[in-house]
Amino acid sequence: MTRWVKVLGGAAILAVVGWRVGPQPFVDALRSAGPVALVVALGITAVTTVACAVRWQVLARGLGVEVPLREAVGAYYRSQFLNATLPGGLVGDVHRAVRHGALPVVADRGAGQVVQVVAAGAVLLVGPAPWASALLAVVVVVALVRWPAVVATSLVSAAGHVVVFLVAADAAGTSASLADLLPLALLVMLAAAIPLNVAGWGPREGVAAWAFAAAGLGAGQGATVAVLYGVLALVATLPGAVLLTRGVVRG
Repeated sequence: MTRWVKVLGGAAILAVVGWRVGPQPFVDALRSAGPVALVVALGITAVTTVACAVRWQVLARGLGVEVPLREAVGAYYRSQFLNATLPGGLVGDVHRAVRHGALPVVADRGAGQVVQVVAAGAVLLVGPAPWASALLAVVVVVALVRWPAVVATSLVSAAGHVVVFLVAADAAGTSASLADLLPLALLVMLAAAIPLNVAGWGPREGVAAWAFAAAGLGAGQGATVAVLYGVLALVATLPGAVLLTRGVVRG
């Protein structure tokens, strides 16, 4: 799948969402981006960034590449900012790969996505069945025993994204309960991993509009929350912009 196909696909999804719900959800999202939500998103993203940096460091070491933690955190912030601002959503990972080797970056990104998909899918499919919950607990324990650092840091990262989405839902005035919002958040985070996007935008907003409408909360509300999440996530990567600027100045 070429870069332009991904970008055009994401743009097409955004266009359909805008056509169906109109401009108001986008306006509402920008108005709802208050200082409290922005500060919380910055704090949560700091935690998830460190977790991802540790995961990358562990995987890189296993492949014979040493990446100091401080350097890994800085590189991850730069990567996230580039992914959130440039088409395709992969430029930041390419930037990391050029500096630190492609294989550790591919392993890091792949491990994170696999754990996120498996964890979210398991939670969505398990439901209230006691036997399924017990089975999920066993799987989690086994995974943590075999790959403790990779699985644990990936779960922290995935949980952080979900929490930021819930913060966006609260800031946007969503009246649904946490029990109702959690599966919607998990679905939207899964959609965000679909490689048809414009710097992360596209499937996330489309699935949010559809899922919120299916839950009786309204497609417009879903679009508002997803757009606000995108705004919060973008602002939370701004430390990466600062680090990039410093690198250019020093260079």
